[in-house]
Amino acid sequence: MDKLILGRYIPGDSLIHRLDPRSKLLAMMLFIGFIFWANNLWTNGIAFMFTLSLVFLSKISIRFFLNGLKPMIGLIVFTTLFQLFFTRGGETYWSFGILQITSQGLHQSGIILTRFILIIFFSTLLTLTTMPLSLADAVESLLRPLNYIKVPVHELGLMLSMSLRFVPTLMDDTQRIMNAQKARGVDFNEGNLLQKVKSIIPILIPLFASSFKRALALATAMEARGYQGGEGRTKYRRLSWSLKDSLTLLTMCLFGLTLYLLKN
Repeated sequence: MDKLILGRYIPGDSLIHRLDPRSKLLAMMLFIGFIFWANNLWTNGIAFMFTLSLVFLSKISIRFFLNGLKPMIGLIVFTTLFQLFFTRGGETYWSFGILQITSQGLHQSGIILTRFILIIFFSTLLTLTTMPLSLADAVESLLRPLNYIKVPVHELGLMLSMSLRFVPTLMDDTQRIMNAQKARGVDFNEGNLLQKVKSIIPILIPLFASSFKRALALATAMEARGYQGGEGRTKYRRLSWSLKDSLTLLTMCLFGLTLYLLKN
């Protein structure tokens, strides 16, 4: 649980930290779109170098980014192996029943693996260098035009900020409950898959109870302080767009153009 990156922020004064959260959020959305143009060795190499250069600029240890991969490792392995054994086309290297390893399967599985790693690295970079509340403010600011069609943008931003804020807290509660269960003799690693699933039930019930109790306390505290969202509400944190944010998006567009020109 302590390896979960989502919702965790590492303070710093790097160039990436100082960017407006709106530019970082827009850059991530562009990156996710552009990365699908990386379909050969050259484009994937450029994407890796570009992402690692941003990691270097953030001045955050690569260990945190590798930890960001761990919660997704099961999905990554499953998707990669599925593409490897069930993609047909090209020269066949190995075959057993419905399973085959072909040149097209190797190519496709390598691309899927690369996309997973790059997207997780970039999203981890966004999370580690942006405070959750600032990220929620950025989402609210970008969605503000939807106010004209009566979309509750402020409420959406509030829910997002609360969700991001309490993800680490829920993980800490889960770890605390697991430690308490282990002290009572529960072993979460023994038995078959069904037994392991059953051993999770003693965690879920107290975790739900703790979450509802915390939500009620938060709602009571907000009401006691006279919280009222929407029009007329001022903000302590004010977002400021600068030249470096515009250059960031320009750089991202040039990155996308490079991938488009070099793709197969």
